[in-house]
Amino acid sequence: MTDRIAASSTLIQDEQDRFRQSLTGVTRDFLSAQRTLLESVSPDSAVLVDAIERLVAGGKKMRPLLCYWGWRGAGGATDDDGIVTAGMSLELFQAAALVHDDIIDRSDIRRGAPSVHKQFEGRHDNGRWHLDAAHFGTGAAILAGDLCLSLSEEAFASIAGAPETLRTARAIFNRMRTEVMAGQYLDLLEEAVGPDRDPAEAAERALGIVRFKSARYSTEHPLCIGGALAGATPEVLAGYSSFALPLGEAFQLRDDLLGVYGDPAVTGKPSGDDLREGKRTVLIAKALQAASPEQKDALNAGLGSTVMSQEEVFQLQGIIDQTGAREEVEALIAERAATSFQALEAIPLDAVCRDALGFLAEAAVTRTA
Repeated sequence: MTDRIAASSTLIQDEQDRFRQSLTGVTRDFLSAQRTLLESVSPDSAVLVDAIERLVAGGKKMRPLLCYWGWRGAGGATDDDGIVTAGMSLELFQAAALVHDDIIDRSDIRRGAPSVHKQFEGRHDNGRWHLDAAHFGTGAAILAGDLCLSLSEEAFASIAGAPETLRTARAIFNRMRTEVMAGQYLDLLEEAVGPDRDPAEAAERALGIVRFKSARYSTEHPLCIGGALAGATPEVLAGYSSFALPLGEAFQLRDDLLGVYGDPAVTGKPSGDDLREGKRTVLIAKALQAASPEQKDALNAGLGSTVMSQEEVFQLQGIIDQTGAREEVEALIAERAATSFQALEAIPLDAVCRDALGFLAEAAVTRTA
């Protein structure tokens, strides 16, 4: 690492730490006010905010950081309250997506702890309450996720700024939310009917789900929202998109590999969780295209089995490896990462902002959790 890059890395880390600290403080105060409001309705309802607060306390804060550097790259100040609020809004939206996603995927673990619906189910069990604990847990988690969506919107609507910049940022924010819901539905649909569709088109369908369920809202939209709030020109926003969309796709493709091969001690989720959930990812689509009839039957029979043993997980992992699908997905990640880094060089940014986005991009595609 050169002296310039080392100095830049230290400067960037310090700036990101200050932003994270501001984000933590603003989020804590915002949720505290929401807890007070809920307690005025009934002390029993405050647990909804507690569940949200536990969820937003974790994570890498990639979306808020991309939003921040999009803002800085377009000339935004380092100490603006509005960009911190925008980052909080994105974190709340992400938290809502995680709560609902875990329900849809029947995923009991999130970041090494019970998912929100399992937390509420546990409250029911511990209290020895009446009726069905699982139904209570799911219902309460849906409401917590809905509240999270509402709070995300409330936070975003409170950002002050010039009307034209707010209009541009609002349009991106609104599109992001709609696309994620559509992408989530397509993911659910693919799990249900995917085996009956033309397998030759499965990878393209899976890539579409990657783009709209995850890639754009994980990287492109946060970066562009930050840029728009700072008054970025259409050319800069287009450059942001050219950099961030392939990065988001690489990020989600890496997530798909971790969902099958990830180390539970690092990912905080069981090994092979995506196999038990029956996810029809690009990895699975590539494997099915190259599989022998016997391998294809085994994959289709195993996907979505909630009682799959660890030995059966290993067997499916072995089949995927034998088809070469894992290497194909790694190649797709490398290809998209290269496209992203090339696009980054073309954006008119100062050295600090370019390095910051480069560091975030590198972390996104090489992560292990």
